[in-house]
Amino acid sequence: MSSQIALQVAALSDAEVLHHRLDRYLAEQLVDISRSRLQNLIEQGQIQVNGQVCTSKKAIVQVGDRIHITIPDAQPLDLQAENIPLEILYEDDHLLILNKPAGLVVHPAPGHEGGTLVNALLAHCDHLAGIGGVQRPGIVHRLDKDTSGAIAVAKTDQAHQHLQAQLKAKTARRDYLAVVYGAPATESGLIDLPIGRHLIDRKKMAIVPEEKGGRRAITHWQVKERLGNYTLMQFALETGRTHQIRVHSAKMGHPIVGDPVYGTGRSVGVNLSGQALHAWRLQLEHPVLATTIAVTAPIPASFTTLLETLRRRNAATISSL
Repeated sequence: MSSQIALQVAALSDAEVLHHRLDRYLAEQLVDISRSRLQNLIEQGQIQVNGQVCTSKKAIVQVGDRIHITIPDAQPLDLQAENIPLEILYEDDHLLILNKPAGLVVHPAPGHEGGTLVNALLAHCDHLAGIGGVQRPGIVHRLDKDTSGAIAVAKTDQAHQHLQAQLKAKTARRDYLAVVYGAPATESGLIDLPIGRHLIDRKKMAIVPEEKGGRRAITHWQVKERLGNYTLMQFALETGRTHQIRVHSAKMGHPIVGDPVYGTGRSVGVNLSGQALHAWRLQLEHPVLATTIAVTAPIPASFTTLLETLRRRNAATISSL
């Protein structure tokens, strides 16, 4: 059965009323329901203001408004729980953090209706349905299919809202390791270039001016180890655009090894399970306990093999000089 919530807008100052959009007001009043879910309910016609369905999240609430919310049973659409093994790095009643392997798609999409991380999560946690959206229950942030590493999953709407707010406020820290082609001229730097959908190839992302739809993207980088014509790099995300590290590193002239979209296609003699990009470390504030959680995701075997191979080649080159 669906659940019902009734609210009446209390007295507010004129300034507060002017800035109280419907979605913001509801998010402040209903802390256990994420703002994104409330926005979906508005779009679905599940919210009435003074007896009339309101489908605009930007509607301004007025003092005395009566708001009625219908929350349908939160069941994923055509999603089946699948017993897919998970490497869990941290878990409690509010969230879990796991080490996603390369090759595992995070959420269902055309061509990947099953066998995804979401399907595995539904088998592991039977109460995730509807948290953060019916097709992406619990998912706080994405990792590309062929990127491995730490990914956080919320078990409650409150945790989902809190964790996404940390990402938006840039208080959560996400560090990646990657092997790139070439040797950067300096030891560290920052890339501040907007990213958007490629203007011609819509399946790719690219550096796109903000006036043409690009969104600001900031990536910090640091050299960890020089390996001749290759470099082990550490990247830290300040923003979280689709394919951000892959696009920025390619723009630097140092694409990630094994990247089939933004890379060079050169062989390194190692059978990689994806591009050599790994979400190595994730640090965030616990959504309830107000403690800091920091986890490190073990590097996958193929990534380790790549590093060992490049180190041997580099040592051999140096010894032959």
